[in-house]
Amino acid sequence: MRAFVITGPGQAEVQHVTPPKAWPGGVIVDVERAGVCGTDIEFFTGGMSYLHTGQAQYPIRIGHEWAGTVSAVGDGVDRSWIGRRVTGDTMLGCGHCARCLSGRQHVCADRYEIGVRNGWAGALAEQLPVPVKALQALPDTVDAALGALVEPGGNALRAVRAADLHPGERLLVLGPGTIGLLAAMIAAAQGAEVHLLGRSSTSMDFARSIGFDNVWTRETLPALPYDAVIDASNAAVLPALAADLVEPGRRVVYVGLAGEPSLLDTRVLALKDVTAVGVLSASGGMAGTVELYASGVVDPRALIAATIGLADIAAVLAGEHHPGWGAAPKIHVDPRR
Repeated sequence: MRAFVITGPGQAEVQHVTPPKAWPGGVIVDVERAGVCGTDIEFFTGGMSYLHTGQAQYPIRIGHEWAGTVSAVGDGVDRSWIGRRVTGDTMLGCGHCARCLSGRQHVCADRYEIGVRNGWAGALAEQLPVPVKALQALPDTVDAALGALVEPGGNALRAVRAADLHPGERLLVLGPGTIGLLAAMIAAAQGAEVHLLGRSSTSMDFARSIGFDNVWTRETLPALPYDAVIDASNAAVLPALAADLVEPGRRVVYVGLAGEPSLLDTRVLALKDVTAVGVLSASGGMAGTVELYASGVVDPRALIAATIGLADIAAVLAGEHHPGWGAAPKIHVDPRR
């Protein structure tokens, strides 16, 4: 089958590789759509931290936001999965450690991460092997494009849940990228007053174009009480700003990752009695995200700029952006192309 393979920093190609086979407890998914995200770009450039800690190495097959149809099942898997449309969790815990047994498989020390960690091949390929326990079934109202947005949506939903807002309260989202915009959409659907802080005029204008009126720069941000702040950016200076801006006694949520360590004065957290929450992965948020998409309460299709084929991925990872794609933040791939 055809698969996109990164062979080294700045080097990638479409290769013909051996198709996966279903093993006991696993299925094979024919991939229909997969998303490209910032983590994938870091693998392409060589900046991803896992490459430097030994948790990932070249060659690597990326892709952890996906949707498709189950085409084969292994021993012990109900055959009714065949033909079902699915997406799935990226985080694959060992299943027997204390963290996995307590429902924290996404932080299992020995976990695989599909297309990211410990060599599990990703979804930028015609087929993907997945444990059946990681699958999330998709209803007919959630097409392949929405299905491939469930994983980032799960991250965003967990961030909004962690913010612990009530209808009418005010949320500030730092970073109007895919996760930030998804968090803004979800929070707005739940009745929050949403504000976004950005830096790029392109991303800020796009946020306004999809219905968000309260979009600010650091210089124009109004001095309002923010009941929660979600940092969905990759800026090392913003975690501290989040703690400074949130109302005392409320919550800051960190779902973005900077390329370098952030400096955060914990005295601010203590003296303001602020709860700081970190969010890693969509685990625990996927079913809820599917429900939001299926009901139409949240429709993130506008976030998709374009859908490309495997041969076009390297250019996108290198920073190329077709003028006709517009300003939407997400690029999708159809591996069948």
